[in-house]
Amino acid sequence: MTGLSDIRIIAVEQYGAGPFGSLHLAELGADVIKIEDARTGGDIGRHVPPFAEDDDSLFFQSFNRNKRSICLDLSVPAGVAVLHRLVEGADALMYNLRGDVPDKLGLRYADLSHLNPRLVVCSLSGYGMTGPRRAEPAYDYVVQGLAAWMDLTGDPAGPPTKSGLSLVDYCGGVVAAMSLLAGIHVARRDGVGGECDVSLFDTAMAMLSYPATWFLTRGHETRRKTRSAHPSVVPFGAYPTADGWLMLACVKPVFFERLTKVLGVAEVAADPRFATLAGRQAHQAELDAVLDSALSRHGTDHWVGLLSAAGVPCGPVNGLREAFEEPQAAQRGLVVDTDHPSFGTVRHVRTAGRAWWENPAPDRAPGLGEHREQILREELGMSAAELDDLARGGAFGGER
Repeated sequence: MTGLSDIRIIAVEQYGAGPFGSLHLAELGADVIKIEDARTGGDIGRHVPPFAEDDDSLFFQSFNRNKRSICLDLSVPAGVAVLHRLVEGADALMYNLRGDVPDKLGLRYADLSHLNPRLVVCSLSGYGMTGPRRAEPAYDYVVQGLAAWMDLTGDPAGPPTKSGLSLVDYCGGVVAAMSLLAGIHVARRDGVGGECDVSLFDTAMAMLSYPATWFLTRGHETRRKTRSAHPSVVPFGAYPTADGWLMLACVKPVFFERLTKVLGVAEVAADPRFATLAGRQAHQAELDAVLDSALSRHGTDHWVGLLSAAGVPCGPVNGLREAFEEPQAAQRGLVVDTDHPSFGTVRHVRTAGRAWWENPAPDRAPGLGEHREQILREELGMSAAELDDLARGGAFGGER
């Protein structure tokens, strides 16, 4: 037994946020059984272009490695009966459904605790299981707008801008996974499970962090700054070089002093206008002009080499190709391969969770309903006749 291999999670999930959270648990060794609805072609992620074919896609493969799949129609009693059998032997039930749907499907802890008092039920919804938006659907980009992220992102002269990645979904999934593990710990300690209520909206609002504290305490509204600059620390942002862009992060005074020496403008560090964080913020335009002029003399690689050697936090602004060509990515083993019957070798970026145990080998995401026989017959001991009866009752949703 290694890692989380003694944890079984039933995941009623689709698309991004829920699958991203359970992916982290699966890659740390947990047994994640994915429940899909064959009536709609399973997880909608199976059909996301580009590279989608035959109820599968590279998008789906990205979020569902190392999981197992069975199809259930939870709108009919036969499907619910199978779910109940699964829940009896599980540590957790995890789902990313609209906040009002779990009540309708009977998926709350109160609905299931008689089957397994130690069960942890983890809900990841758009807005939570309470509040006026409870019954509304939500997606990452919508929540980025609602929670002020887009107002804080982009150039001041440009439109509100979303993050280039679905960070609300991803962070919501990770928060759900963390909450689920905490719940399992408490359930094993106390012998009684319960419910985790995680939402994308809560996650996005919580991540406002110090701009939220500034606003709530002093009424200060953080405004966008050019070139992805930090709202208060200078220099901290993107600077043009002779052939590209360089990210600088001079949070500490010593970093600023080292930067000016490497750039050949050491006198700037002694200038009273730039001697403190507050001064550099107040005179950012003048300072940026000096730094821009110095950096324009050479290309990004030149400056990264010199500044890194001097201990100044910096880096190039890479594209995807350059990011994966970084030696650090190779040394850390961030790219893993899986074999797929249609796509051939699929190359993925692994999840970031690491511990002292050896994680399971990367395995492709499951085919739609691929593990029904293995889970229900071999592991739960259901007979062929019982499965036939359940199929006639619509339990598997007309699985193809």
